[in-house]
Parts: sequence; C-alpha cells; structure tokens
Amino acid sequence: MRRILAQARIELIQIMRDRLALVLVLVLPLFLLILLGSSVTLTVSHLPIIVQDFDNSNASREFADVFRASSSLYVISWPTDQQPQEAFLHNEARAALIIPAHFERDVLRRQSTAVQLLADGSDANTASLVSGYVTSIVGAYNALHAGSTSVQAVQAQTRLWFNPGLDSNKYSGPGVYVLSMSMFAPLLASLAMAKESETKTILQVYVSSISAHEFLFGKILAFSIVALAECIPLLVTLGVYFKVSFAGDPSPFIVSTLLYAFCVASFGVMVGAVIPSRVAALQMVSMGGFLLVFLLSGLIFPIENIPPAIRWISNLVWGKHYIYVVRDAFLQGGGWRSTWLEILIIGFTGLVFYGFAWRTMRRMQLSA
Repeated sequence: MRRILAQARIELIQIMRDRLALVLVLVLPLFLLILLGSSVTLTVSHLPIIVQDFDNSNASREFADVFRASSSLYVISWPTDQQPQEAFLHNEARAALIIPAHFERDVLRRQSTAVQLLADGSDANTASLVSGYVTSIVGAYNALHAGSTSVQAVQAQTRLWFNPGLDSNKYSGPGVYVLSMSMFAPLLASLAMAKESETKTILQVYVSSISAHEFLFGKILAFSIVALAECIPLLVTLGVYFKVSFAGDPSPFIVSTLLYAFCVASFGVMVGAVIPSRVAALQMVSMGGFLLVFLLSGLIFPIENIPPAIRWISNLVWGKHYIYVVRDAFLQGGGWRSTWLEILIIGFTGLVFYGFAWRTMRRMQLSA
C-alpha cells in the first residue's frame, strides 16, 4: 500500500507543477459545461413562419393572429403574389401557412375548410416540430370556436413530471457534466502513461521491485483524485448556473461518482499502457471519452433514436450508465432501487479496463 500511495503522490506532484494540466482539469471542463450545456436545447422557439392570407377577412385575420400569439412560432409577413418557396430558398422562414379564399364563408357556415402547411423538409427535425406546433394551434382554435353544441367525449390533460417547466438546462447540464468527467482525467492519464514509454522512463519501472499491480493502482489512484477534484467545481456550476439540486437520496450519486472516477482513470491508464504513443493515445481517448459518450450514451439524443444496428454499442459505453445515475439523482430521485444495476456496470467496466492494463504491463515486465 505504501508503494501505491508513493506512486500516486509522484503523479499528483507532477500534475501540480504543470500549469497547463491544471487548466485542462479545472478550467476547461467548466468552460465546456457552461458553453455546451447552455447552447444545447431540446425546445425550439420563435421558428419563422409565413402566413399567406388569400381571404383577407376578419375570420382569416383572427386565425392568423392565433399564430402570432404563439411563443413557438414567429410570423413573417409575406405577399400573396410571391411563392412561399422563395422564403425557404432565402432562409427567411421554415414553413408557410396558406389560408384559402372563402375561409370566412366556410367558417360561418360551419363547413370544413382546409388550410395548407408547407414545411421546409431539409431539416427533418425542425419540419416535424413546426408541423406539431401548427397542428396543436389549429386544434386549440377549433376547440375555441366549436361552440357549446360540440361535446368532446374524451379530453386529455397532460401533466409534466420531474421537469414541469421543460427546462433543457436541467437535461443537458448533467449530461455535459458527465461528458467533462469522461474526457479530461483519462486524457491526462493516457498522456502520462504514453510519455513513460516515449521517454523510456518506463524502464525504471521494469528494473525496480514495484509490481505491475502497485504501479497501475498508483497511477489510477492519482488520476481518480484528479477526476474527483474536477467534479467539485462542475457540481457547483450545476447548482449555481443550471439551478439543479438533488431530487432524492444522494448516496447512489456519490458511490457512482467514486466508481466512475476509477473507471475513467483506468480507461486512460489502459490506453496509455496499450498505446505507447501520446498522439495515438490522445486520439483513442478522444474517440472513447468524447465521441462515444457524446453520440451513444443518450447525452443529447435518446437511446431509442439510435439505429438498431448500432444501438447495442451504447450498452458498452460507460458514460451511458453514469448519465442514467446522474439524471436520476438530479431529476427523478429514484435512488438505489433504480440505479443499482448501472452502478455495478460502472464498477465492472473499470475493472475490465484495469485488467487490460495489467495484462499489458505484466507481459512487458516479464519480457524485460
């Protein structure tokens, strides 16, 4: 144990003396959390839409005013003698609502009248949102003007749970926190391990009496401490800037954070042990710590939206399981009953990374 602590102390001293490493661990994660967490939003507002009124009546103007009152859409005036496609080509609008002639006559006669919605399909997600917003507004307009003779047998009343205000920051903030935890500590660990091979200082380890277990555990302990030190300002930023707090028992979050620090540190040490090149190790950690966690962990897009052919890969992404625990801690509050399996998977993944690193170091020491 004394050798493990000594090895960890050496690594921490080297990091403290490297100002660039301190900036990488303490400042850059905060910048990433604030920038990416604030810029990523799942709600869309003020989508530009044009309304072409070919009826120009009181009823048609009242119908257009309903769209102007919406906070989700922004109505732009557009002359009726120009094609709505021109607005799409000049990027002035995402959709066009066309009110036909005789709109007021049909409304007063309580006849069915069709209005046309043209949506720019080059952005499929925005087109779907616009279509949903327009459908909702038209439905509310019909319900308001249906009169007392129209009785709806079933009325759906929606209540939003866990996040009533649909605040995207409460969803994306914890996700970007996990992304920061997944990047910087393993990056430093992999660079430190790869540097040992590039500068040949690893030979001192081979000829010493320290075992592979002691050497690796010392490295992992040091960078686990680095990950936990990085975690503290990130959590403060989540509470102050993103206005999130624990929704229930925080003990699953604390245990999972300790295991995740071990997991990401083991991943970085494994990469540095297997790949004795700082450039190649940097690329590997970037792919595993950033690309996989960003795309396949449910950080931004739900796992269900991933194509089935590659969806199974998300189960191997360690960030996916930690994101589940973090969001449960800050939004749902399910506690141990909901997160115990994810916590076990995080710990097991860290042990797998350690096993690969030990296998590499043990073989190298035997060959020496």
